[in-house]
Amino acid sequence: MIKNLLRGLPALALATLPLLANAPTAHARTAPTASSAEPDVLPLFEAVDQLPVADEQREGYQRSLYKHWTRGANLTDGCDTRKEVILAEAVIAPTVAAGCKLAGGSWHSAYDDLTVTDAARLDVDHFVPLAEVHDSGGYAWDAKRREPYANDQGPDTLIAVSAASNRSKADKDPAEWMPSDSSYHCTYTAMWVATKLRWSLAADDTERQALLGLAEDCPATTVTYESAT
Repeated sequence: MIKNLLRGLPALALATLPLLANAPTAHARTAPTASSAEPDVLPLFEAVDQLPVADEQREGYQRSLYKHWTRGANLTDGCDTRKEVILAEAVIAPTVAAGCKLAGGSWHSAYDDLTVTDAARLDVDHFVPLAEVHDSGGYAWDAKRREPYANDQGPDTLIAVSAASNRSKADKDPAEWMPSDSSYHCTYTAMWVATKLRWSLAADDTERQALLGLAEDCPATTVTYESAT
């Protein structure tokens, strides 16, 4: 993840307090799957070079294999993972009613640089989509690893963005799709690579070449990640 960004006030506190950060591009939510080791920090180009290269394998993929959304990291707030991410990334916090119903609030959609004022118009996106995860090594995972990935609130796995931008992305990798806001390309590339390193996922050759090209355009960008257990 890109350093020096804030995230992650508790969900209930967000019901009454606005977030101080206004650029939701990193996640500081507690990750139940993160190891206790110090995070690795690498220049983006070196981080890309750490990715194993392998052909994709889509056989057997079903979205339902990656169970989401679960009850979330906070089992007492009444919110599932999706709602917790939305709450954590609010620029202006919504009110939270019973059943984690959200009203009001404001969000910055980093993919397309839009302000969203209705939580119902947000999608919570996996930086590395579930189908891409499956293609890149998730096909060998069991349910005990698939579910934690699908609900991972650690750094870099999930982000709240406009529904339109998320659906434009679908399951495409950076060789096929990048955010329409070009100023976010370095951050997006770093998040993608951090997620793949965190979860020990591979890149195919076309994807790797695209990532290396992006890294050349982002010489000051670093990648910080912790391996998921």
